[in-house]
Amino acid sequence: MAVEEEGLRVFQSVRIKIGEAKNLPTYPGPNKMRDCYCTVNLDQEEVFRTKIVEKSLCPFYGEDFYCEIPRTFRHLSFYIFDRDVFRRDSIIGKVAIQKEDLQKYHNRDTWFQLQHVDADSEVQGKVHLELRLSEVITDTGVVCHKLATRVLECQGLPIVNGQCDPYATVTLAGPSRQVLHMQEFPFYKENNQVPDCFVYWKVTRPSSYNKKSHFDIEDVDEVDKMEIRVDLWNASNLKFGDEFLGELRLPLKFLRQSSSYEAWYFLQPRDNGNKSLKPDDLGSLRLNVVYTEDHVFSSDYYSPLRDILLKSADVEPVSASAAHILGEVCREKQEAAIPLVRLFLHYGRIVPFISAIANAEVKRTQDPNTIFRGNSLTSKCIDETMKLAGMHYLQVTLKPIIDEICQVHKPCEIDPVKLKDGENLENNRENLRQYVDRIFTVITKSGVSCPTVMCDIFFSLRESAAKRFQGDLDVRYTAVSSFIFLRFFAPAILSPNLFQLTPHHPDPQTSRTLTLISKTIQTLGSLSKSKSANFKESYMATFYDYFNEQKYADAVKNFLDLISSSGRRDHKSIEQPILLKEGFMIKRAQGRKRFGMKNFKKRWFRLTNHEFTYQKSKGDHPLCSIPIENILAVERLEEESFKMKNMFQVIQPERRVLYIQANNCVEAKDWIDILTKVSQCNKKRLTVYHPSAYLNGHWLCCKATADNTPGCTPCTGGLPANIQLDIDGDRETERIYSLFNLYMPKLEKMQEACGSKSVYDGPEEEEYSTFIIDDPKETYKTLKLIIEGVGTLEQEHAQYKRDKFKKTKYGSQEHPIGDKSFQTYIRQQSEISAHSI
Repeated sequence: MAVEEEGLRVFQSVRIKIGEAKNLPTYPGPNKMRDCYCTVNLDQEEVFRTKIVEKSLCPFYGEDFYCEIPRTFRHLSFYIFDRDVFRRDSIIGKVAIQKEDLQKYHNRDTWFQLQHVDADSEVQGKVHLELRLSEVITDTGVVCHKLATRVLECQGLPIVNGQCDPYATVTLAGPSRQVLHMQEFPFYKENNQVPDCFVYWKVTRPSSYNKKSHFDIEDVDEVDKMEIRVDLWNASNLKFGDEFLGELRLPLKFLRQSSSYEAWYFLQPRDNGNKSLKPDDLGSLRLNVVYTEDHVFSSDYYSPLRDILLKSADVEPVSASAAHILGEVCREKQEAAIPLVRLFLHYGRIVPFISAIANAEVKRTQDPNTIFRGNSLTSKCIDETMKLAGMHYLQVTLKPIIDEICQVHKPCEIDPVKLKDGENLENNRENLRQYVDRIFTVITKSGVSCPTVMCDIFFSLRESAAKRFQGDLDVRYTAVSSFIFLRFFAPAILSPNLFQLTPHHPDPQTSRTLTLISKTIQTLGSLSKSKSANFKESYMATFYDYFNEQKYADAVKNFLDLISSSGRRDHKSIEQPILLKEGFMIKRAQGRKRFGMKNFKKRWFRLTNHEFTYQKSKGDHPLCSIPIENILAVERLEEESFKMKNMFQVIQPERRVLYIQANNCVEAKDWIDILTKVSQCNKKRLTVYHPSAYLNGHWLCCKATADNTPGCTPCTGGLPANIQLDIDGDRETERIYSLFNLYMPKLEKMQEACGSKSVYDGPEEEEYSTFIIDDPKETYKTLKLIIEGVGTLEQEHAQYKRDKFKKTKYGSQEHPIGDKSFQTYIRQQSEISAHSI
């Protein structure tokens, strides 16, 4: 979901690898070990949680997390929690990375020291403050200064123990920070606004005034040394007292320039925060964070660069195409493959593009046994295509058995050295054999469900390989099996969490079982002549004897024939329901009964390609079932409706609406996206909706009194059901532009290499040898067009930044005072302006 700005959309995403923690403090009990898990938080909102690693002070997580970020944030935080024997969770420490510092750690494994967590380290939110200084004449004719302070509003305050009942104290402090006056007032719970009241202090010289709100100030300089302090607190019922939420300190001297002042401020921690503890007392956490922020213009801006890219499949030779050049200059092929595949999928050009680069790679391959075995652009593009197009295919094929393996925990260890006490080697082999047999069978019988785009690519690979190595009858199979088995099914079995088959990385015993299954399936699919020789371990070679029968090789070949044949029947309807998403959320009663309260309840929601249901708990009989064809719209619900965040609405026939609250902003976006996608083709989908609820006899958004009044706001565009369109083409082109811009020195070096090759046929210079340049003249032409297109877009981005700099006000709601990222931006723009002058 993009954040809209003037003429521009901003997309934020983050990809995180949570590695391991080390040297955590010992538990103050006899065993000294801890059961720990890690959470990922946007500011203080949890968006992901790892599994619990038991009995370890150096827990290994090995989990990956990716999400689109649907809102602004200041910190990306990671908390390490310990769960005790009573299932109570306590925080050990945290890592907090400011948004503007994320690029420092971009795509690098980094160890971060855990920091202590206290009230001062948890400050978030912003406050809208108004100050007015005026002169008044008292009853005795004395001129006094009246200072009026008003806290207008607060936003983004943290939820403490499931609630937030904030109040503010406003303090006038003297030159030595002594308290001259303090006043306290609450916020309205509904909207975090204060009552319509002011806090007054009178600053006057005459000694005849003895009230506490009057102070004898001898000169103006002393007034300049005074400050206003605003403290935010959460009213708590706990015995430990109210929780500190943040503070704001403002010197009065800035009122010299203007008698009134109004601005937004970020709340800050107290000056006396707890700094005594050493940062390395709590251990450290290894993370790899990739944060991207794409500023996307309207589609016409990208036409020149997009046109060059989409013609890549037709360029002869393909090594002279823009897409292939991107793969050559990027540090890692994966960097180029992700946006390229998404762009070509969006415009329906993925099959001809992959066919072209695969055919070129096959021509360069000398040994049929090494075909598609490297990390080339072809391999990475096919990997990415299978991940995008084949996710549902994996769900249907593997998920039921993977779930069973994770839940049942049958012993499957076949290494005699690793056997646990009481385990039987033959029993373990039989358990493992049954699992391998079942998974092998569901894979080889699933050919009819393989997505069409994958089958078309496999057909192209098969034909290229067979034509290149006509004397090898098996190469038509190994060219396809090197992807479908080695790069698709085997990795999904080995790491099911990376393919959305399980929510977390499996426990050590299950992970070992999946490793053994994956190795066996990979070998079965490889169709190599001497399969036992593929295993370094003797126990694996012994186990594989179970599968040394011709029927297994025949089943693999029949499966590969089916998924790589050009005339296969496209099986578009799958009778078995596909589970798309499930989890706990909170729903508001729909009012199916005439009487009764419409209260909020926690329910287990389940979405398949047939229906959307909820029940009390996982596995229970559904309390409500909504057929997919009855979902007319899925839209966000404004927070003011029920004073609850992360809410959305599922609109059904006869204006019935199901209101649902997700656990966090990322989860809400995921549910909205997938519900919208699965219902996108419904014939009766709405075009307008109400963004707020119908309460107390009227719609809160448009104030209409009839509950059947048509919506007042256009429905969002949503996501088309076709995967080839389920992508933002402009965003992917912007990503590719950013990569070209980042690697501009390599593009220029490649231009030099083309010139050198054109005029000199001798030995290649070492600095040019890394590039594949089959046709220097064609490659040079393409490079020239790329550099021109990137330069034009760079100018547009620079102009946008200049215009934004002129319009932006520091201290506005969008850029409160204390926004470090904006301060950095101002400094950069000032330097650019000074340089241009």
